[in-house]
Amino acid sequence: MIRFLTIWLINFLELKRINKMKSIIMITALAVASPAVAETVKAKVEDRYKNITVSEPFTSQECVMVNVPVYGNVTTQGDAAGGALMGMIIGGLLGKGVTGDDSGAAAGAVFGGLVGADKGAKPKTSQQVTGYRQERQCTEVTHYKKVTKTVYDYSVITWTQDGVRYTTSFDK
Repeated sequence: MIRFLTIWLINFLELKRINKMKSIIMITALAVASPAVAETVKAKVEDRYKNITVSEPFTSQECVMVNVPVYGNVTTQGDAAGGALMGMIIGGLLGKGVTGDDSGAAAGAVFGGLVGADKGAKPKTSQQVTGYRQERQCTEVTHYKKVTKTVYDYSVITWTQDGVRYTTSFDK
């Protein structure tokens, strides 16, 4: 009778696709609850594992040599001729505009040339790249490596009852 109930229960649970662990618990409870059966059932549980490949991150420091500009104050000689020419043009235009005739334009050009030559002759200081120096710059870079790990997959329980061997798998 117990054998019949056990087989019926296994088939029923397989059809309903109930969690395998629940099946094992119900079968064990049925066997324990029946004191009329003096049969010892030996079961063997085996865990099954599988290999998976995962990408694990790791960082490394990468360094390169770079040219870094060096700035300095540079003084250049003034350009009196260029200043005089610019002053003459501007002065001539302003003189013509103020007086309305060519004599005003000539006077403005002379005056503008004198002022432009004076301003243009002064030395000029500016900040410019005077050279380069080598500098080591480092950064942390993330890389990935493939790692194979063995992990739990599922378990299999096997037992023999009344000469019939039963096997079912379950997840822990």
